Amino acid sequence: MATVPLLSDEEAGPRARAVFEAIREARGTDYVNNFWRALAHDEAALEETWARLSRLMGPGALDPLVKELIYIAVSTANGCSYCVHSHTAAAKAKGMTPEMHAELVATIAMANQTNAQVTALQVPVDDRFDEA
Repeated sequence: MATVPLLSDEEAGPRARAVFEAIREARGTDYVNNFWRALAHDEAALEETWARLSRLMGPGALDPLVKELIYIAVSTANGCSYCVHSHTAAAKAKGMTPEMHAELVATIAMANQTNAQVTALQVPVDDRFDEA
C-alpha cells in the first residue's frame, strides 16, 4: 500500500496533469503508472523527475536498452521491487530477450558476490586501475 493516495487525473493538479499527458505522449499509451501518480502530490518534484528521466533515458551515448539494463541492476542493488518490475517491462519493450535477462541476472549476482568478497577482504586497488 502506498504511503500517499495515487492521484487520478481528476484529483491531480494542473501541472501534474500536464506531466501525465507528456508521459502518455512520450510512451504512446494512455497509461500513467503508479510512481508518477504518487509523485503527483509534489508537482514540482514530478515535473523535475519526469524532465530529467525523459532526457536521460532517451537516445544518447548509451543505447536506451542498455540504460534500462543498468536501471534494473541498480534497482536490484537498492532493493526496489517496483523499479525492477517497471524497468524489466521497459527493457522487454526495447528488445530485451529472455537470454539477455538471464545473463543480466547472472551478471548482477556475480557483481554482488565479487563486491562482497573484495569488500570483506579489503583488497587494495591496483595501481593500474587507479589511473583509469
